[in-house]
Formats: sequence, C-alpha cells, structure tokens
Amino acid sequence: MTTVDTRQTIDYDRIFLGGEWTAPTTGDRIQVHSATTHELVGSVPEGREEDIDAAVAAARTAFDDPSGWAHFTPTQRGEALERFAKALEARGAETARRVTVQNGMPTWLSQQWEQGFPPMLVRFFVDLVKQTQEEIRPGLLGKQTMVIRKPIGVVGQIVPWNVPQAITFLGLAPALAAGCTVVLKPSPETVLDAFLLAEAAEDAGLPAGVVNVIPGGREVGAYLVSHPGVDKVSFTGSTAAGRKVAAACGELLRPVTLELGGKSAAVILDDADLDSQLEDFFGNTMINNGQVCWTSTRILVPSSRYDEITGTLADLYSGLTVGDPLDPATKVGPLVSERQRERVEGYIAVGKQEARLLVGGGRPHGIDQGWFVEPTVFADVDPKARIAQEEIFGPVLSIIRYEDEQQATRIANDSDYGLGGSVWTSDSDRGEAFARTVRSGTFGVNGYANDPVAPFGGVKASGLGRELGPEGLAAFQEIKTIYLDRPNA
Repeated sequence: MTTVDTRQTIDYDRIFLGGEWTAPTTGDRIQVHSATTHELVGSVPEGREEDIDAAVAAARTAFDDPSGWAHFTPTQRGEALERFAKALEARGAETARRVTVQNGMPTWLSQQWEQGFPPMLVRFFVDLVKQTQEEIRPGLLGKQTMVIRKPIGVVGQIVPWNVPQAITFLGLAPALAAGCTVVLKPSPETVLDAFLLAEAAEDAGLPAGVVNVIPGGREVGAYLVSHPGVDKVSFTGSTAAGRKVAAACGELLRPVTLELGGKSAAVILDDADLDSQLEDFFGNTMINNGQVCWTSTRILVPSSRYDEITGTLADLYSGLTVGDPLDPATKVGPLVSERQRERVEGYIAVGKQEARLLVGGGRPHGIDQGWFVEPTVFADVDPKARIAQEEIFGPVLSIIRYEDEQQATRIANDSDYGLGGSVWTSDSDRGEAFARTVRSGTFGVNGYANDPVAPFGGVKASGLGRELGPEGLAAFQEIKTIYLDRPNA
C-alpha cells in the first residue's frame, strides 16, 4: 500500500477570517490522521467561541457595507467568483488528494466530486443569479406589484467529513452568488481541504469577510448555529444533530436548510437487466465506501428472480478491490476513523443475528492498518430489522425480498427517511411510474445523480429545504414585495 509521506506534514498556524490569516484565540489544535495509515498528516488551529465571534463580525461588516458584496451587481459578483472558480481549479488536484488521505475516499471519486464539482457549482449559480430578474406583477386591485430578491445575510454553514468540498459548495456557491457572506465550520476530520478553499478565496481577492473558515468541534458548531449575528444556517450531518440545529433555529425563528440522513431503497424490478448496469448499481449503493447519505443501502429484489439476482450481487460486492484509496484501481477504501469503523462493525454484529451473511462481514485479509471494513451484504433481511431501518454509513447492504410492485413500494416507504432511492428496469416508462410512488425527495431510474439543475433534499427525517437548482439559490434569498403606485398596464 502507498504510504503517505509524513516527513512534511501539512500544518497551519492561523485561521482565515476577515480576509486575512489571523492568529487563533487559543493554542489548541486539531490533528488530522490518514484513514489509511493512521499517521499524522497535518494540523490546524482549533477555533473557539471567540473566533466565531470575530468571524461573524467580519461577515456582518462585509454584508452591511453599503458598497460591499451584497450590493455588487450579479455581474460584479460573477467576475469575482470566476476568479474563485479558477483558484479552486488550480488547487483541485491537491484538494482531491487531501480529501482522500483524510477520509479514505477513493482517488478516482475525489477527483470527480472534490476536484471537479466545486468550480462547476460556483459557475452554475453565478449564471443562475444573472437570470434572476425583478418581477412586475399586475395586481388584482388595479396597481402593479414588484417582487425583488435580496441576499438573506450572514450564513453559518456546517459541513460533514464524508464529501467535504462538494457538500460545502452545495451551500457556499449559491450563498456567495446571492450576495451573502459565510462563516464556514468544517468537520475536524477533514480540515486540510477547507484551508485550501480559504487559500483560493484569498487568491481570488474576494472582499474581506465574505468567506471565513473556522475549524472546530460540535460545541463550536452549536455556538455558530445560535449566534445572534447569523441570519441563516445551512447544516449537513446526522439526523440526530440536525434535530438539535432545527430546535435552535426554530427558537430563534432563523431560516435553516437541513440535509440529513438516509436509508434509501434500490428497487430491482422483475424485468431489470442488472448485468449491464453493475457499475452504475455499485455507484448507487456503495460509492465512497458507503459513506454517502443518499446511497441505496436497502436492495429490494423480486421473489421471482431472488436467487439469480442475489447471486449476481454476491459476485459484484465480493469482487470489489479493497485497499489504498490513492490507488486508482481501488473501489473501496477505509472508513474515516476508528470510531466510525467501530460503529459499522457494531451493525455488522447485529446483522449477523438478524439475517444471512452473504458477503464480507469482517476486516479485509492482508491489510494490517487503516480503518477498513470488507464490503458486507446481508440477504433475507426482514424490512423491520435494524440493519434495514437504521443508517449505518459504511459498506453494508441489506437485500430484502418482495412479491409485487405494491409491496415493493410499501417496503421502500417504510422508513423514517426519505432522501434518495432508485428503480432498475428495462422499461423506462415503468421505472418513472414506480419512482412516483416512493416518498422521497429524490429518486433515480436506472441510476442516480445529483444534477445541479434540480433540487436535492429529503423528506421526513432526511431534512428540510432543498439544495441545488433555482430552489437552492432561493434558500439564500429574501423575497421582498413593493406595492407600486403604478396602474396595471
């Protein structure tokens, strides 16, 4: 396995706020270790409440400046954000490498998601804002009404470790394009990539205070969520944490977007040609080592083809290359931390009591370091079993038998979550009809992709609000109505 060279660790001694690299208020540090080798690969200052105060103050000053970011024209912001996109691209390869080292994301995937997606989203939302016009509506009472969209204000954004940069830009790109200023709190597990983002913001010459990066733990995140200087919160993380964020924002009447957990279903219909779609099916179910909220970790298989399809899936998941995530041939890398592996292994132990172990169930042979878990698949899973109901967030799948499409719909909907899902069929019209029956914020037919043009988000315990598309931009805008002294045309 490739060893990360730790003779030169990546160490920062300052945090980025107010457009400058600033000394933190304490000497506490976050140490980052390789998910593959456990070696120390870098460190950054650990932010405290005083650092959040300074960052929010800088963001507020930048937002309230009458000639500042919020008052730039869309074209002016677009020019600055194009420089930002180019600065991100210049650091893209290193961003992808740092993510892979920190959380174990296979390099072929980090190069797509963490390197390519952020600048794409910046440019997409810049173009979208330019298309947003003030709207004049003829009134029913005889006079015209104007509807305008203004930036919502200072945004507190908290992002997780699993897809840190792509998820950051689900909120950061539309917030900046709308004219908001942002205080970003990355996860302690993946801070080195966030500091590259800060370097890109500085290189692009974004005005002071528009982007601020304060790393820290849960306490710092909670302080940011409830800070009186914040106008909007964007949170991605677990459902349990999301409930606390929602409660705090509800008490403050503060707008919040919550992108939370999932336990999505991949429904294989009886006419599916799965052999020709195995690569896409893998991407829908176990991509990023199973550490993605929308993956379909419940696989629903028709009784009429159960043995055949179960055999196909056993061959697929048992044949995946497990190993060094920096190797382009690796399909499944390590989990992000020892704590996460212990959590996943706990669920595997539960699964062995609830169902039939089909594939995996342990740690891969021949790998003596790194937080690895074998790709694991359980068959004959009861839809009510814990492994079928609770989010595991690792390379663990449950195969569930069904008799007809109506039962498949009931099983798919029998979940506290409603984020993603997919249906697999040789008849695209049939697939579309089935997709309409599942209560989920997103759903795919013979695949799954978060296309930037369309809203992404969940229902039930999977969250509130939407990211991406015009709806994702609207989440960072306030709508203001002006009743004009102007008769209808």
